[in-house]
Amino acid sequence: MNLQEQANNLPSLPGCYLMKREDGQVIYVGKAKSLKARVVSYFNNSQKNLKNELLIKHIKKFDFIVTATEAEAFVLENNLIKKYLPKYNILLKDDKSYPYLAVDFNEDFPTLKYLRRVKSGALRKTWGPFPTGSNISLVIKILIKFFKLRDCSLSEFKSKKQACLLQQLGQCSAPCVKLISAQEYEVALRGALDFFEGKSFKIIKRMEQEMLAHAKQEHFEYAATLRDDIAVLSTFVKQNYGQNSVELNLGGGVSDLDCVAFYAGELVDVVISTIRNNILVGNKSLYFSRESCFSEQDDVEDEVLTLVLQYYTEDNGGIPPKIVTNFSSEKNDLLSKALSIIDPVATTAILPSNANQLLIDATLKNAQEYQLFRKKNNTNRYEGLEVLQKLLGLAERPIILEAFDVAIWQGKSPTAAQVVFYNGVPDKKQYRHYHLEERPEGNNDFEMLKELLGRRIGHGNLPDVFVVDGGRGQLAVFVGVLSDWGLKIPCVAIAKSKVIHRGKDAGSKGEKVERSVERLYLPGRTNPYELSKNRALFSILVAMRDEAHRFSRRLHHKKERQRLFK
Repeated sequence: MNLQEQANNLPSLPGCYLMKREDGQVIYVGKAKSLKARVVSYFNNSQKNLKNELLIKHIKKFDFIVTATEAEAFVLENNLIKKYLPKYNILLKDDKSYPYLAVDFNEDFPTLKYLRRVKSGALRKTWGPFPTGSNISLVIKILIKFFKLRDCSLSEFKSKKQACLLQQLGQCSAPCVKLISAQEYEVALRGALDFFEGKSFKIIKRMEQEMLAHAKQEHFEYAATLRDDIAVLSTFVKQNYGQNSVELNLGGGVSDLDCVAFYAGELVDVVISTIRNNILVGNKSLYFSRESCFSEQDDVEDEVLTLVLQYYTEDNGGIPPKIVTNFSSEKNDLLSKALSIIDPVATTAILPSNANQLLIDATLKNAQEYQLFRKKNNTNRYEGLEVLQKLLGLAERPIILEAFDVAIWQGKSPTAAQVVFYNGVPDKKQYRHYHLEERPEGNNDFEMLKELLGRRIGHGNLPDVFVVDGGRGQLAVFVGVLSDWGLKIPCVAIAKSKVIHRGKDAGSKGEKVERSVERLYLPGRTNPYELSKNRALFSILVAMRDEAHRFSRRLHHKKERQRLFK
């Protein structure tokens, strides 16, 4: 029974399906209101596009899981994508955890804490996320010192028998030995939190007054410290809240919400605007290729919805009580139900109302501008891969690229590295080192490349394109080895720029040196392609070459140290 016949036997119930290769590896996970209707559509000729053709070429079997509701299928799909990291799913690749401020009101004499991951708790409150480079950790330290909050861990706090040095320096109110009452300490804590709740300039003004008072009393060292602290806080406010730290009127008694808007142009851009305590604290930008989904608007929304659910289950500041989107009512209802399964706190995803229409319009405008910016600057990695597709005459855009580099010095300790880029982004889990054989003739790059590529091919699971550091000679080696194995995998060689002219004062500090551009050698093409013609392709291939060089040198240097110190 072929796959289409198997699909026709699926139940018309909600659930998830898992597309697999021959070896059982899951390459795609999807959800559906009707498993039968969705899976059958993959084998429907009228519905085929690039994504379908790529999938069908590799699918050898599939499994399915029935759920009670579509919302449960949505949540299950998210968990399965995280578990299997399927090749053809859109993955939330940016796994950077942004910093947060947290206060745990469960604790006696709570203090300000810096967190990378938001943890749940009935009386724990968070502010953020804050952008990388925002100096939030330094801001927290300054506020703790200025308001004399405790700066020790809870275990240290409970075990202390006497006040520490910070109390003697006037930087802590020493709640550990009851030198301040709980009520007085709470006033100080609320004062520090005012900084993140739209009253930052009031705090800075208070610090300026203290600075002037200390300077008048000739306490110049402390006044200078306050001056530096004020500069840090002022910069933080401008970077994170804008010049005037304007409060937003969200309506309905809501102070925390997210605005989620997507724009489907040549790519699909998604922007999540985070508003906490009536202040816009930042945007998160995500995007993917339209070729990653079906052409219909409904399926674009499905992929965006999946990406947004990944975002909210990756500890990105928790789930706010309200999420305003430009999704359809049906998708908002599905998102609300899925989020309620993940987090029992009621969250509603809604269409914009009069109170927040301007916010969603601004978020959508950001999505459009981000896409336009990438297009103008020609740094979109998908565009770069499409250029490579045209240069090699491929039927589809390459997804997995592998680059190689050999490291050797005076014929000793030869090593090689394989680096893998997935859709133009490093996939470091797939990096590999190779120990190569030393040869009596010493440095023979071509023979080492033959050994390297032969061993790599033997491991199977080959990429869409091979990339080698070098010129025509290195490319010829790869083409020859692939031919010997009966493989038709495309390969390219990237050659570094070289000196083509030196000025009259060559060798002096003021000499003028002209260099050629970086070149890409392609099979069957006499003249190399100048990578300067496309910045996006240049960025990907040069990054791959440099990464392969770095990675191969790491093992080579390790072997050299071992050899020298034997």
